[in-house]
Amino acid sequence: MLDLLIIGAGPIGLACGIEAKKKNLKYLIVDKGVLVNSLYNYPQNMTFFSTSDRLEIGDVPFISNNIKPTKTEALEYYRRVSKSWSLKIKLYEEILNFKKTKNYFKVISSKKQYKTQNIVVATGFYDLPFLLNIPGEELSKVTHYYKDPHPYFGMNIAIIGAANSAVDVALETYRKGAKNVSLIIREKKLSKKVKYWSKPDIENRIKEGAIKSYFGSIVTRILKDKIYIKTPKSQISIKNDFVIAMTGYQPNFSLINKLGVNLKNDEFKTPVYNPKTMMSNKENVYLAGVVCGGLKTNKWFIENSRIHAEIIINDIFKKKSI
Repeated sequence: MLDLLIIGAGPIGLACGIEAKKKNLKYLIVDKGVLVNSLYNYPQNMTFFSTSDRLEIGDVPFISNNIKPTKTEALEYYRRVSKSWSLKIKLYEEILNFKKTKNYFKVISSKKQYKTQNIVVATGFYDLPFLLNIPGEELSKVTHYYKDPHPYFGMNIAIIGAANSAVDVALETYRKGAKNVSLIIREKKLSKKVKYWSKPDIENRIKEGAIKSYFGSIVTRILKDKIYIKTPKSQISIKNDFVIAMTGYQPNFSLINKLGVNLKNDEFKTPVYNPKTMMSNKENVYLAGVVCGGLKTNKWFIENSRIHAEIIINDIFKKKSI
């Protein structure tokens, strides 16, 4: 019997495991993908907003070449953390369902079943993209994830989105030899959250015509060799080889619904939880990290949700000690 099962082997899930180990609690971390799966799926050349010290967990120093670390450095760091603490982690194992008995949860995964007194959901949000829901989205030329510019060399590509991810993809693919780069933006202007060092760069590339922009526009249909765009003036079509939809991501609401966690009646579908303990409305089910913000995925991130681990484990330990 486990004291707690942690769903998600991201930085916050690992932090929960570390705190549980400090208290000699019986724990297990389970993830359907790789270690820090969300970070692994970030673009290859991504640089964090946060400085390395704000990404640290478990009192393990994070030393990077620059003040703001890269994705590669972060992956190396969290591998080192996992080894340093000898964390108990099961990877490539998806949690499928739950059964609540009188005294414990039976957790059913793709590989086996577990019994646990408590469940901690630290699943992040990067696994489920917002879909365009338009004809042609199922084509292999369409992706909601971007890793590397090389596949797009010499190609006509369309990038959908107005925030940092879309801007970064547009600039990098343009500089790495994409034939034509088009940026399709539903809003009338770029997001205010675009990084201050990227904003003048993308604005200048748009102004000079190096990157073609379509503001106040949406893609309505995707074909093998072109896409249709509804602009404020008319419907047009442009040649296209690849569509990169940087439309954002959402938490795994299906998982928390199965656990019986309620959502607030607000625009962000914020899960219900007690900020003093991080326990949801469902007894002994805790939430940690970005999942706490619902659709407001920029509210919680590594540096400001590391504290969730300590809060949760202290509450579990206190109940166990009574």
